[in-house]
Amino acid sequence: MTPRPVTPGDEAPRTSEGRFDVPILPLELRDLCFEAGGRRLIDGLSLRIEAGPRTIVLGPNGAGKSLLLRLAHGLLRPSAGAVLWRNRKVAGAGRGPRRQAMVFQKPVLLRRSVAANLEHALSLHRVAGAERRRRCGEALEATGLSERAAQPARSLSGGEQQRLALARAWALKPQVLFLDEPTSALDPAATRTVEEIVQALHRAGTKIVMTTHDLGQAKRLADEVVFLHRGRLVERAPANRFFREPQTREAQAFLAGDLLW
Repeated sequence: MTPRPVTPGDEAPRTSEGRFDVPILPLELRDLCFEAGGRRLIDGLSLRIEAGPRTIVLGPNGAGKSLLLRLAHGLLRPSAGAVLWRNRKVAGAGRGPRRQAMVFQKPVLLRRSVAANLEHALSLHRVAGAERRRRCGEALEATGLSERAAQPARSLSGGEQQRLALARAWALKPQVLFLDEPTSALDPAATRTVEEIVQALHRAGTKIVMTTHDLGQAKRLADEVVFLHRGRLVERAPANRFFREPQTREAQAFLAGDLLW
């Protein structure tokens, strides 16, 4: 399957085609902290994310990769620090801009058909009927799910469920797409298909920010690497340089397969 390109939109104002023209990037995380259960899991992390290159977030288990994406996406409220989209501070959890989306490690699907899952997401974003149907069809075709449109979403295979999650994001035409280890439970063929969809979104202009534990996948997809350890940003570098000459002891140990404590 070769995904078809999309044309991502932006925040208001709308064009005659129903898209949006005001960019939401850059995203700036400023002195971000997150605490839970008496532990500081994200510790004074500052990061600026611009449009363009695919950003892959790496680090050992417990480094804070998933937390970082959830904070940036707006699912969690930081204990301290700020999340800013285009210099505007996010007031709290669930208050991030609408033109960004997130796909999780395990898709959360409604007890509806494949097509109805897409239509529901679009209706929540107030996409009108004709445009909603057009986007739904485009996203199903782009992700290879057209023949599954009437099938109950929860009866899909694991790889197809992840493609449906990507189709929902595709239909929303996000400027920024956060992906939290989207292929961790998939076989090689399903992984390859998901990577093709991610690549198509990137080529169309969507900013990709993705976590993965698969170094081979990181090498295939990354333009730049953000490396975390113990909730801190330890190293950020172009992907080629990071994998060839990591600058920090922690990154060197991680790439060598050593345990980090």
